[in-house]
Parts: sequence; C-alpha cells; structure tokens
Amino acid sequence: MRENLAIFGCLALGLVAGMTGTAPAALATPGLPLVLLSGLVFLVGITLGGNREVLASLRRLRWQMLLLPLFTIAGTLAFSCLAVFLVHDLGLADCLAVGSGFGYYSLSSVLIAELKGGAADATALATVALLANIVREMVALFGLPWFARFGGRLAPISVAGINSMDVCLPMIVRNSGSEFIPLAVLHGVALEVSVPVLISLFCR
Repeated sequence: MRENLAIFGCLALGLVAGMTGTAPAALATPGLPLVLLSGLVFLVGITLGGNREVLASLRRLRWQMLLLPLFTIAGTLAFSCLAVFLVHDLGLADCLAVGSGFGYYSLSSVLIAELKGGAADATALATVALLANIVREMVALFGLPWFARFGGRLAPISVAGINSMDVCLPMIVRNSGSEFIPLAVLHGVALEVSVPVLISLFCR
C-alpha cells in the first residue's frame, strides 16, 4: 500500500514540476528514459537471478504450468480490446500496449513513453498505463479472497498478474494454498518477461 502511495506521490510531484517549469533541465534529456529503463531491466534480472526461493520454486515446475500465464495474457489482451469501445481517444494497439503491463506499472509506463517518444500523446498513454496497472495491483490485493471464492483457486494468481510472485504472494498462499507457490512464481516470471516483448510489439 505504501509503495503505491509513493508512486502516486512521485507522479503528482512530477506533474507539478512539469507544469511549473521547476524541473531540472537535465531531466528533459531525450536519452534519459532509455538509460533509466535499461537500469530497471538490469535490476529485474538481478532480482530474479539472485532470489534463491524463486530458483528453488522453478525447479519444481512442470510444463503444463505455462498454460496459466498464457491464459492470463490472452484474457488480459482480449479485455483490453474492449477498451477501444469505451475510450475513443485510444486505438487498438494503444489499448493492447496498456494491457500488456500486467500490473508492472514502473516498467510498462517507462517503456511505452520511450517507444512512443515521437508521438504527441506518448506521455498521456504512459500515464494511462501507470494508473491502469496500479489499479490492477490494488484490485488484486483487496479482491483476492473474492476471486478465490467465486473464481477458484487459480483466479487470484491470474488476477495478480506479475505481482503473483511477490506483492500478492502472501495473499495467494492464504486464499489458494501453499501448494500453488511454484505456479504463482512461474506465472509472475513469465509475465514479467513478456511485458517488454508485447509492449514493444504493440507500440511499433
């Protein structure tokens, strides 16, 4: 919860700094987002490679477990397509790019802003992606008991998106059972890897 509030706070401060012109000129350097994005992806790799619990869980996996992240991707993108009929200012590719964040608000928003840097609405789309993915995480955190009750024990993992391997994992264990830890970890890792691939595809 505190992390989400911190993200909102940083976004608000950035908006104020941008509108008032008080942001340092160095932050407007065109290549800076790519540098920050590369550093973020590098840190993700360090986190995954250095987490012994994640590596231990991956050793207990079966190939059938890959079906869940595939269904999560398909379901998320299918519902993202429906946003075209609700948000007329966004095209189909834009809606799919936003949906491809799967709850990874930090990477998805920066990646969208970088890949669509030449478009006038790049910042707006990146902001939509940031808010949409934060909302997904919040819905998952507060709604996991409901999803487990009415959707089955796999539903909380799918709804959590990439957060099934970290932020939402304790709630998943509580509502689905500890036997689903390896599946939840694989689900999160698979979605995390797919985020830059899918966003790059839809932004180009």
